[in-house]
Amino acid sequence: MTEQTPYQNVTFPSNGGTAHGYLAVPDSGRGPGLIVIQEWWGLTDHIADVTNRFAREGFVALAPDLYGGRTTHDAAEASALMNELPPDKAVTELSGAVDYLLSQDAVTGRAVGVVGFCMGGLFALNLAARAGGKVGATAVFYGTFSGDEDFSAVRSPVLAVVGGQDAFTPPDQARAVLGQISGPVDVQVYDAGHAFFNDENLLGTYDEDKARQAWAQTVDFLRQQLAG
Repeated sequence: MTEQTPYQNVTFPSNGGTAHGYLAVPDSGRGPGLIVIQEWWGLTDHIADVTNRFAREGFVALAPDLYGGRTTHDAAEASALMNELPPDKAVTELSGAVDYLLSQDAVTGRAVGVVGFCMGGLFALNLAARAGGKVGATAVFYGTFSGDEDFSAVRSPVLAVVGGQDAFTPPDQARAVLGQISGPVDVQVYDAGHAFFNDENLLGTYDEDKARQAWAQTVDFLRQQLAG
C-alpha cells in the first residue's frame, strides 16, 4: 500500500503546473545546488535523509517528489508506480527543479549537480542530457539501464557507482551505456549488489562499508566539479 510522504516543503513551476519537493539548506545558508532523484520507492525517509546529509556537506539539496506524495516499500507496487511515470514527464519536472534551484539566492554557481539512485540514476542522465550547461556534475548510483538509452548529449562529468553483483544492470551493461557519453566518465565498481547504498535494506543488499566509501567519493566528486 502506498503511503503519504511528509517530505514536501517547497513548490516550483513545472510543465505549466506546480511540482513539490523536499529542500534542505546547509547551516551556512549557501552552497552549490544539488538535485537528489529518488529510487522507485518514492521520496522516502531514506531519500530525505540523503538530502539532509548532502545539506550537512554544504549543498543546497532538493529532492523533487516525482510520485506526488506516494511512497511504498513493496517492490511490485514500486514497479507499478515507476511504470506510471512517463520518463519525459519526469525529466520535465526535474528540469523545473533545476531552474528553481538556480533562481535561489542560497545557491552558488551557474550550474547544479545531480545525483540519482536506481530509477533516479537513469533520470539523472536524461536530465543532464536535456539541461546542458545548467548541470555541472552528474552522479549515478546503480542506474537501471535497459541498454538502448542514448546519453550522447550528456556533457557534464559523470561519476557512476556500479554494483559488481547488480542483477538489474550488470557492470558490463552499465559500461556499454555510459560509454556513449563524450565527456569524462568515472565508473567505480563496488563488490556489492543493487541498492547497496540504501540503509533501509529493502532488497537485502545494503553494505555499510561500501556505502560509506561511495558516499565519500560522491561528495568529493560533487565538491570538485561544482566549486567556484
